[in-house]
Amino acid sequence: MTEVTPTLPADHRELISDLSGIVSDYPYADPESTLAALAHDAAEALCREATAESRRERTGYTILLHATCWYVCARIFSKSLFASYTGALDGFRAQLDRASCTCPAGAHPAELDPEYEVEAGVSMLTEAGRAAFAEDYGLDRAESAAFDCEGFLAAVADEALGRLHEAHQKLFGGIDVSHLDAQFVRDDGRLDIVAMQDAIRRSWEDNTGPVALWSARRWLTGQMRDEERIGVFLCLWMGIAQSYGGLPPSYARDLAAAMATIDLDVSCEHPQHPWSTADSTVQSRYRAVVHLYAPDDHPDTPVPAEFSARELWECPVQYAQLAREALEDLAGWRTMRGGDEEDWEA
Repeated sequence: MTEVTPTLPADHRELISDLSGIVSDYPYADPESTLAALAHDAAEALCREATAESRRERTGYTILLHATCWYVCARIFSKSLFASYTGALDGFRAQLDRASCTCPAGAHPAELDPEYEVEAGVSMLTEAGRAAFAEDYGLDRAESAAFDCEGFLAAVADEALGRLHEAHQKLFGGIDVSHLDAQFVRDDGRLDIVAMQDAIRRSWEDNTGPVALWSARRWLTGQMRDEERIGVFLCLWMGIAQSYGGLPPSYARDLAAAMATIDLDVSCEHPQHPWSTADSTVQSRYRAVVHLYAPDDHPDTPVPAEFSARELWECPVQYAQLAREALEDLAGWRTMRGGDEEDWEA
């Protein structure tokens, strides 16, 4: 009699393919809907009566939620998805007794690659999948059983929940940037626009978002002199324009509120404004602003002399043009990062 080779169901092979694309950061299935469906299926498994099948599902879904939670934390700004993941993981965690583990040291699967973890998690959902996985990876009975250990699964769930709670605060909570006062406010109370520009330019230090948020809050509270307004606004605008991956709602709310203060229905007779004469590069923009605020120290500027008058810098039309561009970027972040409309509002 010919021995039948164990195989995964077709829908599980498709799930491995979809989730592998997501955790490798090259998704071809829609990540938000795919991960929402995963969390929903996990929640449904929680509601089933305790059976051998439900214990297999508990193992599989706990591993899958752990494997994919980094993408939820880093790529999708959706409160409902965070809630679904947290709810499912909390439910599984409540079923797991970490102290019940009797595995010898080093028996638990360790340092799992996300794609391997996806394949393991989907495979653990069914007996056929487990058999196929064990055969593909040459696992003996003890190595396969280690995936079901409550101590292992509890550790996996705890790690995923920790990541989700920390990321939720960063994405949706209040961000404190008051420490930047020491860097950008001089002893006489004046703002150091050049220092703000230097910080934005050091994007590798993840300065762009915090400087933009600090500028937005200064703008909204009016904590600046009249001659500092255009500098603060340009720092705010550059923080938005140069955040190519999009900033989360915890930042975007104040940035959008600052842009909403600009009157877009204005006109003027100026043929051109200073900002439009600078190339759309970080270096060119930097040179334009630092020359405006410290021309002796930074004499090199891309803005021609005929367009460098303060009247042109302060023209309401220039503010309106920049605000429109920034608002388009903010709308693009919502489309790119997902989530519901209210997730992006105060």
